[in-house]
Amino acid sequence: MLQGPGLFIVLLGVLITVHELGHFLVAKACGVKVIRFSIGFGPKLFGFTKGETEYQVALLPLGGYVKMAGDTPHEELSPEDAQRGFLNAAPWKRALIVVAGPVFNLVFPVLIYFFVFFGPHETISTRVGYVDPAMPAAAAGIRPGDRIVAVDGDKVRTFEEMREAFVGRFDRSIPITIERDGKQQIVNVTPNRIVESSPVDSVERGQIGVAHTNRPAVVGVPPGSPAAQAGLKTFDRVLSINGVAIPDEAALNEQLAKVEGTLELTVQRLAPVPAGVVTGYSPSVHKVTVQKQPGAEGFAALGAQAADMYVGSVFPGSPAEKAGLRLGDQLVSFNGEPLNSFNVLAGKLSTLKEQSFQLGWRSADGQVRTETIAQASHTSKDEMGQESSRLELGLRPWLPSSAELLPTDKVTVTLGVGEALREAATVVPKIVGQMVKVIGGLVTGQVSHKTLGGPVMMYQLASRSVDQGLDYFLNLMAIISINLGVMNLLPIPILDGFHLLSAFWEGIRRRPIPVRVREVANVVGLVLLMALMGMALINDITR
Repeated sequence: MLQGPGLFIVLLGVLITVHELGHFLVAKACGVKVIRFSIGFGPKLFGFTKGETEYQVALLPLGGYVKMAGDTPHEELSPEDAQRGFLNAAPWKRALIVVAGPVFNLVFPVLIYFFVFFGPHETISTRVGYVDPAMPAAAAGIRPGDRIVAVDGDKVRTFEEMREAFVGRFDRSIPITIERDGKQQIVNVTPNRIVESSPVDSVERGQIGVAHTNRPAVVGVPPGSPAAQAGLKTFDRVLSINGVAIPDEAALNEQLAKVEGTLELTVQRLAPVPAGVVTGYSPSVHKVTVQKQPGAEGFAALGAQAADMYVGSVFPGSPAEKAGLRLGDQLVSFNGEPLNSFNVLAGKLSTLKEQSFQLGWRSADGQVRTETIAQASHTSKDEMGQESSRLELGLRPWLPSSAELLPTDKVTVTLGVGEALREAATVVPKIVGQMVKVIGGLVTGQVSHKTLGGPVMMYQLASRSVDQGLDYFLNLMAIISINLGVMNLLPIPILDGFHLLSAFWEGIRRRPIPVRVREVANVVGLVLLMALMGMALINDITR
């Protein structure tokens, strides 16, 4: 398989060819003479001439061009080429030639995504691995192991389809079809409203509180509880009950429903081990004898709780740490109301923004505290070095590591020609809209200029395709192609958008933009582009 440099060259070469091919084909169709079609800039590496056009590949693969007769104001043309020059063509023809490059960049991703979506693909199924005990799904009776078949009458095949089905559906009863033990039934769920925000977009969706991950059975132990008296500790993972292996919460519930009396538990406990400025955890196995609590189910049968509301980590310097929250504390209330789920807390925080609220928690010594607290902006970097800021409270629940999770249930979905084309034609406009919002955010300052990337970042992303596979590479190519298409339509001198604006100007005013104005505009445009490229390159280097 191609390595990083080869993938980078293929990525740029294909996208440049697509863009310039748009200009080339429409110029030919409009009768404009094309002198040279070049992939890359600088000295020619190789090429050939066919008809009146020279085709070449040049040394620098960071661009390309189509050289048309009469595309500069002072160019001298032979009498036979005078009427075939670009600037002598009718304004509507010039507009078509100019817009063809960006249009090809915007249409090409539809073809890419068609091939990505077409045929069989293995993805995460709608089998429920975990149900948040405080969320609507639990209240409606959905259990781990159920498979969600339809949402509000719309069939869903994958977990992502199910998630997308709740966009705009919240705060009202929604019929959900589930499959349990081979039989289908309908339950009514009222999703909570959450707002998912990014620097350029916000989406309101319903949240019912299910996940596809099969979580291990990890307990939360309140001070003075029967579980604490028996010797269990918060974040102990139950490995077996009376010798029966317990791989996840579903197995815990199933086994506890079968046994009574004294229970012999084998648990894994993580002991903190300081290692310089960080703290690691060393696992150890313990035997604990617990009396099953009469009439109770699940974790309550052990005299314990689920670990959902116990703080698994606190960010240094965060509002949570400043308020006094520590590892192992149990969250109990939000603005005076009982709090039973981190997902519920996240949903409430998503709508509060920077507004303050009252948070109550029980510390490890059993004392209950209540403090007024508010989220604060937290800046982080992703694996590519890009910075992003978001409002954070600064605490996280206990989360299992990838090694502790059972394999996620998968399903193979096969898309035919029509469905794959429809999906491709749907996703591209969404990405275009996001690109436009990003550009607008850069202009208004809502999006940091540090998010810009240049050739180094493109090279890094292309290199990742070696490990991520063909679909990742094709998706990257589609996104960059859309980026090129949108950027080239901006009315910046020397870009296609300015030439398109010039053609419209001449078509309306019946006279061309003065040559001197064009020359000055081109210099200004070149300076702007060089500044933009310099900024992107600096970002690449600092990453």
